[in-house]
Amino acid sequence: MAEHEDFLRTPVWYPVLAAHTFLTSFVRLKPEAVNALAMGEIVGGDSHPEVREAIDSLRQPMSVIPGNCFTSVDTCAPTDTERFIYKNGAVFSPESAWRYLALSRKVRTAAANGEVQNICLRPFRRMNRTREFRLFIKDGKLAAMSQYHLIRHFRRLEGDKQNLLRRAEDFVNEISWLLPIRDLVMDIYFTADHRILIVDLNKWGDPTDPLLLRSWDRDWSEPAGIVLMPPPMAVSDNPTGAF
Repeated sequence: MAEHEDFLRTPVWYPVLAAHTFLTSFVRLKPEAVNALAMGEIVGGDSHPEVREAIDSLRQPMSVIPGNCFTSVDTCAPTDTERFIYKNGAVFSPESAWRYLALSRKVRTAAANGEVQNICLRPFRRMNRTREFRLFIKDGKLAAMSQYHLIRHFRRLEGDKQNLLRRAEDFVNEISWLLPIRDLVMDIYFTADHRILIVDLNKWGDPTDPLLLRSWDRDWSEPAGIVLMPPPMAVSDNPTGAF
């Protein structure tokens, strides 16, 4: 993996940015466990003792996390699983943590491609979707900011959007010196107590989704500000305007 891409792995960027993200623990996997994860092996037994060993290695770090836990691997989370869709990824037991990682095509692909060495654990937090944003950082500066969840227009964001943009700009300026990569995409969360927490780092350009910026083919030297889902258009019963 290229050096600049290596920084995008959670175990690499976490020590650098730990003061600005969720408390996270890491469990290193043996190569045999990574192979089992790539194959989607769910249950550890006589035929797959490496799975049972990996599950057992999660018990102690998960036992000190209060309540549910959110699990991921170095480069991705199991966001393509049913558990994530219906439970936002919350898991309680080590068996469940492993199961939903193994059921994720994203995680299996990352493991098969040699991009997985660790399982990452952090306390589960039910996040307000209106507070999640994607930041596009170009040359160490905030070039654009997009609403992350594109499910609908959130009216409450309209009146606060300039304040959110200013806070995001200040945050990027504060941590820019810590970033060895000058062009990257950062997912963030605004907490209720006015902090900004980093959720994830992503590669600049494809395959990262530009969300409301629509395309990577644009002039990024021109700041795009904050982009929100527009309000729904009213449909007239008389579209011609004739009376």
